Amino acid sequence: MKHIKTYHCMQMETRHGTVVVEGPILPENLEKFDFHEGLTSFRQPDQQKKALVEIAGLEEGRIIIARNNNTIIGYVTYLYPDPLERWSEDKIENVLELGAIEVVQSYRGTGVGKKLLEVSFMADEMEDYLIFTTEYYWHWDLKGTGLNVWDYRKMMENLMKSVGFEYCATDDPEITSHPANCLMVRIGKRVNEETITRFDRLRFRYRYMY
Repeated sequence: MKHIKTYHCMQMETRHGTVVVEGPILPENLEKFDFHEGLTSFRQPDQQKKALVEIAGLEEGRIIIARNNNTIIGYVTYLYPDPLERWSEDKIENVLELGAIEVVQSYRGTGVGKKLLEVSFMADEMEDYLIFTTEYYWHWDLKGTGLNVWDYRKMMENLMKSVGFEYCATDDPEITSHPANCLMVRIGKRVNEETITRFDRLRFRYRYMY
């Protein structure tokens, strides 16, 4: 499968000024931007920037960023599932994982997260993919938002639903370890039944064991 990457860009006004949302962005362009010190949900900012540059350089990797001038204040990543997780046990070439979405705390509530997803799915080639995301409550900024796990879960569900993701059941132990965790999936318009069936086997591993 050839992974096409069609660039799109939008501007939006926030209380902090104009934010540019763009991508998929090339690794050499990503290197030129500063990475906001508040982007710490997954790693320290310098380490996370390095990880994003690596993802952007992957054949299938897609990084959409939000930036204020030269400072990245939010991003979303798409790539093949982690080799250590069940989702990679069947190498389905048109299944990608939305691996992370993060926005600096001071920009939350401005619509940046929703715009990152909107720009992501402006590219027609995204209709060739089944894309999933795993939401784990331990990654959520409950303290910074003041939300409880259920309100945060609802917020994340609504965000993902804005671009066509739907809640899907699974027997994955990491997801079922807490009732607020969830799996959400977006099936592109051109995804065939074989891909869906193979992904269903990953969702329900124990159903297919005899």
